[in-house]
Amino acid sequence: MNEWPQGWSENNRGGSAGEPEPARVMRQVRREPSGPYPGQAPQYGGSVPRQPASPPYEPAYDSGYNTGQVYGGQGQGGGGYDDGGYTGGYRQTPDWGRRIKRTLTTVVVALLVISVGTYFWADSKLREEVDLSKVISRPEEGDGTNYLIVGSDSRDGMSDEDKKRLHTGSADGKRTDSMMILHTGSNGPTLISLPRDSDVELPDFKGSESGKSYPATGRRIKLNAAYSMDGPELLVRTVEYNTGLHIDHYVEIGFAGFANIVDAVGGVEMDIPKAFKDKNSGADFEAGKQTLNGEEALAFVRTRYAFAGSDLDRTKNQQKFLSALANQAATPGTVLNPFRLYPTLSAGLDTLIVSEGTGLFDLASMFWAMKGVTGGEGTSMNMPISGSSGGNLVWDKAKVKKLVEQLKNDERVTVKGN
Repeated sequence: MNEWPQGWSENNRGGSAGEPEPARVMRQVRREPSGPYPGQAPQYGGSVPRQPASPPYEPAYDSGYNTGQVYGGQGQGGGGYDDGGYTGGYRQTPDWGRRIKRTLTTVVVALLVISVGTYFWADSKLREEVDLSKVISRPEEGDGTNYLIVGSDSRDGMSDEDKKRLHTGSADGKRTDSMMILHTGSNGPTLISLPRDSDVELPDFKGSESGKSYPATGRRIKLNAAYSMDGPELLVRTVEYNTGLHIDHYVEIGFAGFANIVDAVGGVEMDIPKAFKDKNSGADFEAGKQTLNGEEALAFVRTRYAFAGSDLDRTKNQQKFLSALANQAATPGTVLNPFRLYPTLSAGLDTLIVSEGTGLFDLASMFWAMKGVTGGEGTSMNMPISGSSGGNLVWDKAKVKKLVEQLKNDERVTVKGN
């Protein structure tokens, strides 16, 4: 009798005849680490020959597959398992180089964004109100760059309380309270004060507002009168005509802006060699080193009647103070401190008037050059004076001519002023 179910046989178990083969114990099979071909897993099935059992004294190979053991896990000698700092079961040292690089990149990008934003914010506040294209018969440009820096007695934006506190009075309009030429070039900066009482010739000019032409008559005036007659354009025309020096940039600041800048940078330290008082400007200073706030600084640069030399001594004090102010404004404590930088920029830009085409980089170069004068890298002087006429200060023509030639050629200045 056939023991197989109907249709089943040794060679054919897919039918329905015969009986099933009783369950047999599977021999333990040694799993080879790789298939019959490199990189190919073994194909298990009817065509794979069964392996003989391992001898009793040889422990059977166990892959650990059914025990939950993971290749490369903790306790194994190697493997590619990597999760959260583990490789081969050991914690890796953090990649500090990569972290530092990412942090520095983030900081640099943030600073770049802030710098660009600050630039456009500050540039939008510049008041480019002076059109030098209206100035006629201008001298040729020389080497280097020339700034005409003007401190006006403008009281724009000042309350009655401010005028009283700062001793500015309430006169209408505005006049030049100080005038300086700053030359920058390859031989260091040169800062030249132009006394407001300088005796100069009024040249022919074209009205800045009316466009009307005014011929020259040989009339002699004080230099600051040119500003009162037709503003910055006529002042530039008069300076250029009487010196022969081309002015590249015009920069003007009023009383309020000057005082606010000084307060914004935290005051400016000055060494005052001799005590003096001036009821007109409100000055009352002891001798020695001291930090001046905005009110005191304005009184210091405006004082003229307390000095024997009057306007010449005052211009020397103005040069000394403006250089110290530029030095203070350019320190890391101001530039890198947003709580000082933004108030300083805002205070200056709110009242600063410049010529068209004068940008922030030009102003930065100007302040840097003035700082250089304080640091001994340049020269500061008054325009050379030969005498006076009718209360006006007469320039020394020979010295002025040589000075202008040295500036136009960007040579080292050897001329001495008063």
